[in-house]
Amino acid sequence: MLMKKGLILVLCPLISLAALAQTVPDAKKFIYYERYNSAQAALQNIVKTDPANAESWYLLSKSFLLSDKPAPLQNLMAQSPANVKSEPFYQVAYGNLLLSKGNKDSARFYFNQALDKTREKNPDILSAVAEAHITAKAGDANYAVQLLDRAIDRDKKNPALYALLGDAHRKLGNGSEAYKAYTGALEKDNQYAVALYRMGKIFVSQKNPEMYLKYFTQAQQADSNYAPVFYELYYHYYFTDPQKALQYFQQFVAKSDLNKDNDVLYTDLLYLNKQYDAAIAKAKHLLTQHSGDSMPRLYKLMAYSYLGAKDTASAMTNMVQYFSKEVDSNMVVKDFETMADLYATAQGKEDSAITYYLKTVNKAKDHPERFHFYKKLAELYKDKKDYLNQAQWLGMYYQDNPKASNIDLFNWGIANFKAEAYVQADTVFGTYIQKYPDQAFGYYWRARTNSLMDSTMEKGAAIPWYNQLITMLEKDPANKTNKKWLIEAYGYLAAYETNQVKDYKTATENLKKILAIDPENKDAQQYITILEKKLSSDNNNTGNNK
Repeated sequence: MLMKKGLILVLCPLISLAALAQTVPDAKKFIYYERYNSAQAALQNIVKTDPANAESWYLLSKSFLLSDKPAPLQNLMAQSPANVKSEPFYQVAYGNLLLSKGNKDSARFYFNQALDKTREKNPDILSAVAEAHITAKAGDANYAVQLLDRAIDRDKKNPALYALLGDAHRKLGNGSEAYKAYTGALEKDNQYAVALYRMGKIFVSQKNPEMYLKYFTQAQQADSNYAPVFYELYYHYYFTDPQKALQYFQQFVAKSDLNKDNDVLYTDLLYLNKQYDAAIAKAKHLLTQHSGDSMPRLYKLMAYSYLGAKDTASAMTNMVQYFSKEVDSNMVVKDFETMADLYATAQGKEDSAITYYLKTVNKAKDHPERFHFYKKLAELYKDKKDYLNQAQWLGMYYQDNPKASNIDLFNWGIANFKAEAYVQADTVFGTYIQKYPDQAFGYYWRARTNSLMDSTMEKGAAIPWYNQLITMLEKDPANKTNKKWLIEAYGYLAAYETNQVKDYKTATENLKKILAIDPENKDAQQYITILEKKLSSDNNNTGNNK
């Protein structure tokens, strides 16, 4: 019951004051706190009742553009009365809209008109044009700096001007000048949260958590209603402390305008905090309110939550829904990997698992964990006894992988051996010998590989590797593996000497070496008897000929 109550609280932010705010200062306050929906609602009420209020038109354009929702703005501004269109604030508003579309020349015309009418002496107009250049992608940050320097000359005690100057320098990539400007804002008002927040953002770009946490914390303490800083704190702890992230996110939502995206982020945090049942319930509730096609990520969150709750069947159902509704460009490596993992655990779905791991690999070409996916594919092909494909992915895993070991190199060679890809296996085991010359595995398996490539022993291809193997192992024939491999090596040499070289004496000597380490070896005993008879017969024939 307590948890449900918490759910209601976190997603029901403070009642919007937009309906009550009918003044320009109220709207400015909403914009300051980045509550753009509230600002838009308030300002639309203002321009309806006071359409000649040019500053309201400017703030309306600013609130739409800062919220990255310029589409409705064109129609709204077209409804403005003719007598307001010559006002400097309105001209800045219209220039702001044009600049957001990349129409720099047209925007400059309106900006210049506004500046000329105020003789470039009104700090509000100067800063409004500067801010347009700061926020628009096509804006000129150097020009914004010039305008703000003039504005500050006329209004030296306004912290907002110094903060905008810092933003202009940040856009130029000049962190030190931005920091200096934000410091100037704090000298005018040491509780000015925007300056502290944006100082923190400088250090976010520098990936310096110690410093950005310092300034975000100070901003929070300076103004507990400044929502953006709570979002930054949530985002930082999202990766390290999900419980703390949830606490900051709840504060962010409580101080922000309603946003359905926040509901999805909240569901995600419930999952991260291992509140799987709550996450599933919240996701289902949201799906009843919104079309699943508009919020496909909810299906993924339910799938992950079901996985956390050990319900793989429900996880699979929801991942299938997710893949059917989400656009490809929004899918990430983890999505394909999760689907592959689910299929890998389902009986008889190995081919589907392979298909999704292949998609994962395709998505993760430059992903630092791509080698993990190569290993997964190799394991699946091994289970299918498809050793050729297993060898391919083991090779991908080994090559350029700083974490690959001698075992990985060995397994790559064995997979090629099992696939009867002997040329490749010989190359891999040759690499093993080069890298690990003191280990017997490379010599033994290179010998085995060459013995199969030269099955008639015509070339004696395996002889050099069996000889090197013997040299390495004969000092410790009591070792079980050494004994087995020595018997095989002596036996191979004896067979080659018997069948290809006709050197029965040397062949017999090698067979006797087998008996030296395995006195009960019946094959060696039998062949020695045969070869000794052959040698005796040959000697008798030689003597008779004399």
